[in-house]
Amino acid sequence: MIEEISIRNLGVIGEARLPLGPGFTAITGETGAGKTMVVSALGLLLGERADAAAIRSGSAQAIVEGHWIIDPDGAVAERVRDAGGDLDDGELIIGRSISAEGRGRATVGGRTTPVSVLGEIGEQLVVVHGQSDQIRLRSATAQREALDRFAGTELSGLVGTYQDVFRRWQANQGELDVLIAEGDRRAREAEDLRLATAEIEAAAPQRGEDVELGERVDRLTNLEDLRLAAAQSLDLVSGQNSDDVADALTLLDSARRQLERVAPHDPQLPPIVEALAAVEIQVTEISGQLSSYLGALDTDGGRELEALQERRAELNALVRKYGQSLDEVIDFLDAGSGRLLELDTDSDRIEALQAEVASDEALVVELAGRLSAVRSAYAARLAERVTEELGALAMPNARLTVAVEDRAEYSLSGKDQVSILLQPHSGAEPRALGRGASGGELSRVMLAIEVVIAGNDPVPTFIFDEVDAGVGGAAAIEIGRRLAQLSHSAQVIVVTHLAQVAAFATNHLRVLKDVDGSVTASSVEQLEGDDRIAEMARLLSGLQDSESALAHARELIDTARALDA
Repeated sequence: MIEEISIRNLGVIGEARLPLGPGFTAITGETGAGKTMVVSALGLLLGERADAAAIRSGSAQAIVEGHWIIDPDGAVAERVRDAGGDLDDGELIIGRSISAEGRGRATVGGRTTPVSVLGEIGEQLVVVHGQSDQIRLRSATAQREALDRFAGTELSGLVGTYQDVFRRWQANQGELDVLIAEGDRRAREAEDLRLATAEIEAAAPQRGEDVELGERVDRLTNLEDLRLAAAQSLDLVSGQNSDDVADALTLLDSARRQLERVAPHDPQLPPIVEALAAVEIQVTEISGQLSSYLGALDTDGGRELEALQERRAELNALVRKYGQSLDEVIDFLDAGSGRLLELDTDSDRIEALQAEVASDEALVVELAGRLSAVRSAYAARLAERVTEELGALAMPNARLTVAVEDRAEYSLSGKDQVSILLQPHSGAEPRALGRGASGGELSRVMLAIEVVIAGNDPVPTFIFDEVDAGVGGAAAIEIGRRLAQLSHSAQVIVVTHLAQVAAFATNHLRVLKDVDGSVTASSVEQLEGDDRIAEMARLLSGLQDSESALAHARELIDTARALDA
């Protein structure tokens, strides 16, 4: 049950609090006051798409918050905890904000969540019906969905099984069609891949090989410069190849000897002598390294360079054909091998798919037949129950028929064409809702269907946005009475412009419009006593101060109480 809703900066509503609670709540107000914004606010809390254009002019963001009383051990509470939210003594708080830039935020039980979670929770808490739902009821899809909801779990489990098989059947059939239709192209692709993989495998490239080859080629290309530089460095370090140049080792040895001679006379010199000795050792090691380097330099690098250049050319040819780099060539080989394996097994795959498609097709036919049988059984019950409800909605001679007919093609919902036909009075021909029902008839049929479905698939809260459209007089009173009866087992919230409907409410809210210059602001107030009588008089005659209208309003409220007793 929705306990309260707060709205800020949504449409024409600046700030409003809607105390709801159990029973039947009627929401009334002048045209343009913002009654529909109340339904829009509920829609936001139930996960509907947000529109920044709905933010009140001049405001940075719109905020909606709803307080629900729910079963702490129920499925909704479990989903809230799964989303990371918490309940406060059985109260669930759901929030939604929209910024002028189009960004939004949803919270469930104090935790930020994806908007989709609001939709999942809302499906179990609220059923919303507006004028667009009445129009949609004219469609065959909506009529089938209504029948399926009435059938409940007996049908929903079977529908789920059927849809799983149907999707698999369609997916396999699609793959089979592609394999057969593209057989020649796939054969050519396989041959091309065979040639490519053979060429790459023959070259046997290794990751990083191109970088290593580049380094080796660079070394061999500059071999003479390397040898000359190393030899000159060796001469300067140790003088091995020259007697005329004072080398580093000789100079270091002389420096060390000079200091050793006078070191006993000054304690600061021995550490310097030791450092020079250490440097001599390091330079001697460097001399050995240079000698080894010179000895290891290739004496015949020409032939190796030629071989390396040929290998580089071979790898570059592969890169030009199969990728932007050598790593991409190797990746192509890995992927191509897997793809080739897939293409080479086409015939086996086609054979397996043909068997699976045939098996699933037979299963689809069987399950669709079972769906039709269940729908047909429930169609008769739905028609009978809704006809009874229409009698209580000032359509005593109306009769509803729900026809389940066979379609030419199978679909995700089965093979049934569901049509709801209305015979408005005795002697009239039954006619499809989509082609003959008036607005008032459609309103009452929708309400009757919803009431009947609620008996099989109870929902805590029903919200009706002008369910009384196109209705007046005695029919409006019957709609109000039926909504009041529904409110005995569920919370009912109705946006209405008819006093005959609002008279049955146990909680009456009025949306007030206040125009200040060019700005329209709306708020919500709870009506009781004389204030409610005045609003009822306005709904009846447009005059809330007329004595006759006030008297009529009192009489209507008294009548509603008596009928709902």
